[in-house]
Amino acid sequence: MKVALVHDWLTGMRGGEKVLEALCEVFPQADIFTLLHIPGSVSGAIEKREIKTSFIQKLPLVKKHYRTFLPLFPAAVERFDFTGYDLVVSTSHCVAKGVITPPGTVHVSYIFTPMRYIWDKYNDYFAPERVGRLKGKALQAIAHYLRIWDVNSSSRVDAFIAISDYVAERVYKYYRRPSTVVYPPVECARFDLSRRWPEDFYLCVSAFAPYKRLDLAVEAFNTLGARLKIAGTGQDEKRLRRMAGPNIEFLGSPADEEISALYSRCKALVFPGEEDFGIVPLEAMASGAPVIAYGKGGALETVVPMNGPDRGSPGPPKAPTGVFFYEQTPGDLVEAVKLFEKNEKVFNPRALRARALEFDTALFKKRIKEEILKLQREHASGEKCLKNTASFLKTSFS
Repeated sequence: MKVALVHDWLTGMRGGEKVLEALCEVFPQADIFTLLHIPGSVSGAIEKREIKTSFIQKLPLVKKHYRTFLPLFPAAVERFDFTGYDLVVSTSHCVAKGVITPPGTVHVSYIFTPMRYIWDKYNDYFAPERVGRLKGKALQAIAHYLRIWDVNSSSRVDAFIAISDYVAERVYKYYRRPSTVVYPPVECARFDLSRRWPEDFYLCVSAFAPYKRLDLAVEAFNTLGARLKIAGTGQDEKRLRRMAGPNIEFLGSPADEEISALYSRCKALVFPGEEDFGIVPLEAMASGAPVIAYGKGGALETVVPMNGPDRGSPGPPKAPTGVFFYEQTPGDLVEAVKLFEKNEKVFNPRALRARALEFDTALFKKRIKEEILKLQREHASGEKCLKNTASFLKTSFS
């Protein structure tokens, strides 16, 4: 079976790229197609593959400003040629799911989210106060075009697999398509309970994108006066640095080993955004660190809160792994931190790690391979039945 993996872009090693890395192990002979690849920006397991890029790769200043070319992405991804491939697996949060495949090729899309910046998070990215009035008008027109393309291109996918129930609900809302759910991988082996020695600081690990709501964490910790370390970079960095008091430290982009050490040393991870899934809280739990999270989105399926229902865990109650705040305001986050500090001893590092192991990479690879191959067989056999029926009808009525 000839397999192609399609990924939006390869410019850094984040959660989506870790999924792609695991899929490279599941399908060791697969080719990779992507809009743009910055050599050396992703892991060796990905870099050593044959990587086929689009015309976006050749545009000027694209390495730093590739998001500027968003209106061209649909045309770029539609130009890929999958002749001769039996199976295409797209990993998509932008346009990868919109590839055009031949009739005999089955396309399974592992979807991280429908494009959040043209759907429910549009105002977080492009509100007039963020981009200006004139630019805002132009972006409205672009977003309208992209929404039409996004919905139409969803019909090209034979089957969707969503990263969470939360994303499956959004896939149905915008595309009217059902999804199965396979949770993304967490590399629990990278983290070690034996190094757990909490110090007097809290931690955020995040890209500085608007929807991550790091501004809530900055405002809340300005009020609390407690130490907060923030690891990450992104378009909101200048604004966040201007907001932050002297108790808040920005760490840039630490290496994986440094991130692991930070998880082991922090009092708790602070996770203020509404995420589609959220691998970072599970990485913290794998290190024995509790999580203070906004009680909406993917966190409901991973964190077991001491102050709310554990919706992601049917069956007997599990040991708590964190605290939720339910209104996305600095004041509510302040209260959640205070509640955590009153109940720190409730959280057992072994129970935290046990919860994370339920999402381990080894389990992901087993589940995703089984699900993709099952869907591939179902759709391949269904297509064969349709061809046989068409041939029979043509013969019978000719």
